[in-house]
Amino acid sequence: QVQLVESGGGLVQPGGSLRLSCVVSGSIFRIYAMGWYREAPGKQRELVADITRFGSTTYGASVKGRFTISRDNAKNTVYLQMTSLNAEDTATYFCNANVEIRFGGPANSHWGQGTQVTVSS
Repeated sequence: QVQLVESGGGLVQPGGSLRLSCVVSGSIFRIYAMGWYREAPGKQRELVADITRFGSTTYGASVKGRFTISRDNAKNTVYLQMTSLNAEDTATYFCNANVEIRFGGPANSHWGQGTQVTVSS
């Protein structure tokens, strides 16, 4: 079993910053790509950013230059540093990880339960 637990969400004023964390635990042999997605009311879930095991990153167009994704492979943790937040960033943020639970097995996609980020004055 694999668990993903996000933390760091909350209420922040426009222009402010937040740092999200996601810890992966359980039966883990190797974690491949990790990422953050978000879902706003009435909208589809969208990619915010993802990062490969070796540190290559991809960002959604709306967050490029404002958000930074990073990971600590030793801690099975992925981070999302968010700056210059605005109301359009309000959403539930979900962590995703592709986890191989045994050598040579498939890497399956796992999701966290989500953490709410609200940007409002």
